[in-house]
Amino acid sequence: MTSSTDPSPSPGARPSLWRHHDFRRYLTGQAASVTGSSVSAMVIPVLAVLELHATTAEVAWLTFLSQLPPALLALHAGALADRHAKRKQMITGDLISAAALASVPVAAVLDRLSLPHLMVVAAVLGGAGVLHDAAAISLLPSLVDRSLIQRSNSRIGALFAAATTAGSSLGAALTALLGPARALLGDVLSHLVSAWCTARIQTPESPRPAEKERRLHTEIGEGLRYVNGDHRLRTLTLVNATTSGALALLNTLWALYLLRTLAMSATAFGVALGCGAFGAAVGALAAPSLAARYGPGPMMLAALAITPLTQIPLLLASPGLVWQFAIGAALFLQLACAAAAGTTQRSIRQIVTADAMQARMQAVSTWLTSGARPVAALLAGGLGSWIGVRATLIVGSCLLLVPFLVLCRSPLRTLREMPGSPAAPPPCTAALAQPAPSPRGPAVPEPAAPGDVRHDRSPGGAP
Repeated sequence: MTSSTDPSPSPGARPSLWRHHDFRRYLTGQAASVTGSSVSAMVIPVLAVLELHATTAEVAWLTFLSQLPPALLALHAGALADRHAKRKQMITGDLISAAALASVPVAAVLDRLSLPHLMVVAAVLGGAGVLHDAAAISLLPSLVDRSLIQRSNSRIGALFAAATTAGSSLGAALTALLGPARALLGDVLSHLVSAWCTARIQTPESPRPAEKERRLHTEIGEGLRYVNGDHRLRTLTLVNATTSGALALLNTLWALYLLRTLAMSATAFGVALGCGAFGAAVGALAAPSLAARYGPGPMMLAALAITPLTQIPLLLASPGLVWQFAIGAALFLQLACAAAAGTTQRSIRQIVTADAMQARMQAVSTWLTSGARPVAALLAGGLGSWIGVRATLIVGSCLLLVPFLVLCRSPLRTLREMPGSPAAPPPCTAALAQPAPSPRGPAVPEPAAPGDVRHDRSPGGAP
């Protein structure tokens, strides 16, 4: 496997990820996709609530349908990504998403746009997204060496957060200029850019050829057993799943609450999302330093403890500019914590996982975290109609204590340094999960292979 890099730096110089051509192409394409997805994340709720006059139950169903495909398809997408070329799977997902999104402005021009149409688009986007993400997340360890994974994820998290900020602001601007339906053309363009950048990655892949007698469900089972057999992976997945469920319940009604109950304008809504994304950039950039200073375990435990407290301004808010600023500040802090924890936990999972299991490991986490979201969305719709939106948000805030308690009761809370070796695969996958050779080149040196501390159990973070 060969990486595309510039000439060698001087001996002893710190390797530069920015000189790694394929990493830059990967990062550019994924950042474009995140920018466009942020446009849609801002525009679709506005389109449903303000243009199509969706009820609380209809908003819940829209969220449910967007989150159901990952729950159903994540394991299959991960097994396919470990079996076939990851870049082709990423490009396929991008093109499907672009086509689905393009149908919305076309329907609006023809005056045929409806809420059922928007729900179908949301479901297609969910399926295409999990197909793309299963391959994209697991492709990174084949582009850079494990010694650079934490730094890579830090850069990725920061740039993605900046892209989210830009996407939210762009979505607000496009909505004001073109209307919410036509604003989705920004996301269409982003998926096309992502597909083009992915196609330009030159590092050759070494997909594992599928054995004729091995079925896809057999390989899915291997992924489940692999994650369950490692304490670090199992605990990270449990923390992620409980965090995902609580946040899904909150996020289902969050846009409805801000836009309708607190009378926030579409522009202010986009700015609030931008504040949160800026916090995510700060958290992602700070993650390596915080993990090195305090240890990944204590840092993530603190992040999980702070997250429920960031919901307080939202629950106490009333219409007005002062509360809008308070909500923006709280969202900044919430996503800073999520990014710091999420960047670190993802790095740990990638470091300890053998190359041939990367996509399936990620798929198991995606499957469980995604499986919690549609259930939480329906629960949010039912509770919102029964006890009210604000009371439902209080329930969701209380559920954010669960992942903190899960991590607090596990040995992962004492993790003081990043682990340094892949998890040993179970016997049924040992022959399949041998680490692939590291990319050659000055920007991707061999890892220092620090010893794995026996009590180290990587803590969980954001999904």
